Amino acid sequence: MQAQLFTSTAPTLEANLRHTRDAPSPKNANSLKSDQLIVRVTAAALNPVDYKLASLPLIGRLIIGRPAAPGLDYAGWVASEQPPSPFKQGDKVFGRITPPRKDGTLAEYIVVSHDEVVPQPSELSAEDAACIGTAGLTAYQSIAPYVKKGDRVFINGGSGGTGCFGIQIAKCLGCHVTTTCSTANVELCRDLGADEVIDYRSTNVTTTLIGSGRSYQHVVDNVGADPNLWRTLGKWSGDSAIYVQVGAEISFVTLGDIVRKMLQPSWLGGTNRKFSMASVTSNAEHLSQIGQWVAEGKIKVIKDTVLPFKNASEGFTRLRTGRTRGKIVIRGPE
Repeated sequence: MQAQLFTSTAPTLEANLRHTRDAPSPKNANSLKSDQLIVRVTAAALNPVDYKLASLPLIGRLIIGRPAAPGLDYAGWVASEQPPSPFKQGDKVFGRITPPRKDGTLAEYIVVSHDEVVPQPSELSAEDAACIGTAGLTAYQSIAPYVKKGDRVFINGGSGGTGCFGIQIAKCLGCHVTTTCSTANVELCRDLGADEVIDYRSTNVTTTLIGSGRSYQHVVDNVGADPNLWRTLGKWSGDSAIYVQVGAEISFVTLGDIVRKMLQPSWLGGTNRKFSMASVTSNAEHLSQIGQWVAEGKIKVIKDTVLPFKNASEGFTRLRTGRTRGKIVIRGPE
C-alpha cells in the first residue's frame, strides 16, 4: 500500500519522509480483534505531537520503531470490520488513533479501535472531519470538564489548530472567551466567537489581563512560552481557577518548568492556583459531540493548508513554523 515513511528524525522527520507504494498493508478482517476496523484513509491532519514524539530517543526509536508512518488524525471509510460491529463496510468515519503508533495515518489503510472512530456526519467533508481528532479533543478535554455556563475563559493562543477549536467549544458551552493572537489573526479569532482578543504583538498580555480588572475562572495555555502568565495568575483569575497547559516543547527544561508550576509554593514565586498538564485521550463520545457541533454550524473548521499526499513533508515544514492558521490537512493517497 501507499504510505509516508521515515527511518530517522535527524535533522527533522520531514527531511526523511518518503512516499512509498509498497508499505505492508494491514491484514484482513479475520486478523482483527472484535473492537477493530480497517479504514481506508481519505484525509489526515498533522499535529506537532506527530514529530515531537517521533524525535524522542526512547519513544521514537524503541517504542514506535522504524520505518514508521506519522499521523494520528484521519477521515476515511470502513474497508473491513470484524462482526459483530457497529460499523459496516463503506461507512464514512473519522477519529484519532492513540499514540505511540508505528502505523500512523499517513498511509492508505490503518487499523483503528472502536473508541478511536465515530461516524462522519453527512454535512462534513473528509478534510474537515480529519481536522477534529487531536486538536478538537485537546480543546474539548482542556475546557469542558472545568467550566460552567457564564464562566470567563482565557485562551492563550487562539489562532492555531487547538486554539480555533477551543474558542468555539468554550462558546458552545456558554462561556465568555478572551484569547491572544498576532495582529494578522485578530479578525479570525473574533469571527470564531472570541469576546475579547489581545494582540500580543502590540500589547503586553499579562499587563492587559491585570489591568482589565476581570477575574477568569479557567485558563488554557496553548503556547507555553510566557512564564509571566503563570507567575501573575493570582492577579487576574479566581481562587478556584485551573491553569491547563497544552502547548509546550518536549524537553527536560520543560519538564522542570512543569514540576515547578505544580509544586512551587507561592512564597517562592509560585501560586495557589491549580496547574494541570493537558493529556488528550481518544474518546468516541467527545469526537461525536464535536462532530455534531461542526455539522450544526456551531463550529467552523479552519484549515491553514491542504496538500496532496505526495507533498506531506511540506506540511510538517509549515507546521514547525508555529505560525499556522488552523489545521494542515494531507489528502489520502489516490
